[in-house]
This record gives sequence, C-alpha cells and structure tokens, in this order.
Amino acid sequence: MTILNRLYASSGSEVIIETLEIVVGTNTYWLTKGYEDITATLEDGTSRTFIACGIDIALPARNADGTQDLQFAISNVEGTVSAAIRSALSELSSATLTYRHYVSTDLTAPASTAYTLAIKSGYWTSTEVQITAGYMNVLNTAWPRYRYTLPNFPGLRYLS
Repeated sequence: MTILNRLYASSGSEVIIETLEIVVGTNTYWLTKGYEDITATLEDGTSRTFIACGIDIALPARNADGTQDLQFAISNVEGTVSAAIRSALSELSSATLTYRHYVSTDLTAPASTAYTLAIKSGYWTSTEVQITAGYMNVLNTAWPRYRYTLPNFPGLRYLS
C-alpha cells in the first residue's frame, strides 16, 4: 500500500499538501494551502517555491455527467493573484491552473498526476475570489466533429 492510499484511508504522521500553479498571460503564481511556504519538485524535475496562502479547493467529482470542474477560493487579503484572475476573467483572456498534491515527507515529486484545467468563470468580493476551472465539456461537443450535411454532400439525399 502506498503512502497516499494510506493517507486517504486513515491518518499518519504525513499530510497531503495541495498546490496550485496559476498561469494568467505571462504571469505564473505558485500557491500552496497552508501557513508555510514549501519548495517542491515538479514532474519535469524543476524546483519551485509555493507561497502559502488561504486557499480552499474542491476537487472535481468522479462521475459521468461530463463536467469535471475544480472550484477554489483564494483569500483576497493581499489581492495579488485575485487581481490578475479578475483581469483575466474580465478580458476573457486565457488562464490555466495546475493542481498538484504532495505528501509532506516527499516533496521530490507530486504524489499523483497533476490536473491542468482552463479557468472558466469566477467572481470576487472584497475578502475572497471564487474560481471555477475545468476540462473541456465533452457532453457539449458534437461527434463526429466534421458533419456530413446536405450543403456539403448533396449525394446524401439519394442514400436510402
């Protein structure tokens, strides 16, 4: 049994450390949930320092409804990241986030595969920023992507 499975099943001396990498335009923000900054190694081998802040993260549900959204709230006390996300949402520019979690005894690699999601929507108040990020909505896309329609393929009319 791996340490991560044991942590999900029961407690131990280790804790799960949740981190967010938020990319808004050319700016990248490295945040962690908690009171202490951590330096951890990413999946590509580079080392990054995650800044401690007040974050609350709700992971995507494991279901078959087609929407896999991660929701998180960031404290707006300093206003640095929230201002960047606010401008990204208002300008409808691209912004992504990557969720990683580590085991406190092993910061040399993420404990499991990282989630990379596009920031979809959000709102902000004077005390917090609420953001929803997710994968592409599979149920809202057509298959096959290229439609065989009569204007493009008039011979379809004669098929029985």
